[in-house]
Amino acid sequence: MRSYVFFGGTVYDVDNGTLLDGVEVQVEGDRIVRVSGQEIREAGVERIDLGGRTLMPGLVDAHVHVIATLVDLAKNAELPSSLIALRVRSIMHDMLMRGFTTIRDLAGADLGLKLAVEEGLIDGPRMVICGKALSQTVGHCDYRGRNDRRPLHEASLGSLGRIADGVDAVRRAAREEIKGGADFIKIMANGGVSSPNDPIHVLQYSVEEIRAIVEEAENYGLYVSAHTYSDASIRRAVECGVKSLEHCNLIQPETARIAAERGAIACPTLVAYEGLALEGAAFGLSADSQAKIDVVRKAGLESLRIMREAGLPMAFGSDLLGQLHKYQSMEFSIRAKVLPVAEILHSATRVSAQLCRMEEQIGVIAEGAYADFIVVNGNPLEDITLLERHDEGLAAIVRGGRFYKNTLAARAE
Repeated sequence: MRSYVFFGGTVYDVDNGTLLDGVEVQVEGDRIVRVSGQEIREAGVERIDLGGRTLMPGLVDAHVHVIATLVDLAKNAELPSSLIALRVRSIMHDMLMRGFTTIRDLAGADLGLKLAVEEGLIDGPRMVICGKALSQTVGHCDYRGRNDRRPLHEASLGSLGRIADGVDAVRRAAREEIKGGADFIKIMANGGVSSPNDPIHVLQYSVEEIRAIVEEAENYGLYVSAHTYSDASIRRAVECGVKSLEHCNLIQPETARIAAERGAIACPTLVAYEGLALEGAAFGLSADSQAKIDVVRKAGLESLRIMREAGLPMAFGSDLLGQLHKYQSMEFSIRAKVLPVAEILHSATRVSAQLCRMEEQIGVIAEGAYADFIVVNGNPLEDITLLERHDEGLAAIVRGGRFYKNTLAARAE
């Protein structure tokens, strides 16, 4: 079992937002076994000199769609599952190379992809999955045009979701996703940008349907995540017991306060709208969808202020599709327009780890946690764009004790 020690730099304390000098971190296998203010010397253990760089936990993106290989999700669902799987391999490798050592997939990825990472068939972040998202007919996962009466390609790996209408049907759908290996359940509770027939303000799923899905998830010790933009949709989701609130661009102060009181966590995804605004039309986004982008994009930064003032925890998400995955790390600089850097880093580590149900295992440098690290060429508190400029900003990337990028010197002592 390989063992090594990081020394000679600073260690980022995500809980206090500070850099710690003189701390050494020892790894054995895939875990951190020792964090010490004293020099760690053991026979045969590699000592890896950070050279004054910053060691911090691997980043956690709590809202991705790895199977979204195209911006046009309807076309994506029509592609052969084998092709999607091969494309996913490249998408996930690139995410890892941006420093994201864990991702929470918010619709589409299946247990096979998760196991492929665990078995080393894909060099990518560790995965937390929901399987297919649950959507009503003419909901956010119904990508059929008005005159298209064909059934959805629900069985395709390239499909983000499945249709289920009525209390009995949503219960069965939730149970089937749990049987298939879901770590949580995702529902579409509001209109969306990329679907053709549901304006942003539209409420989706009845109260009875949402509560039934929440009950099924909780019966298995899981939780429900909801795609939701409007204040009315967010309020209703929270009142029904939903714990993970995706996007939240149009949230208002009172709803944010209630969500915080009930233990919910928000996951803003502002870079998704920037990416779609920049290139969405070129990759097949319709004019109607582009108009919907403007509605949520303009409200995004204000929603961060509202949620921060209400004390509603915010995870880190990107929610990019297809050819726009490359913008993933831009979320850092977007949030930095209104939020302190330390809070952004906390969201991309500790808070996102909560949504992954992996507290104390990821998102922290601590004994017993996974050895998931990035080594930053500088101080991210002073320049958060180091994480956006990952090719030059990251000197090393480690997941589960294995180096996937390493420009550091090592010597045995």
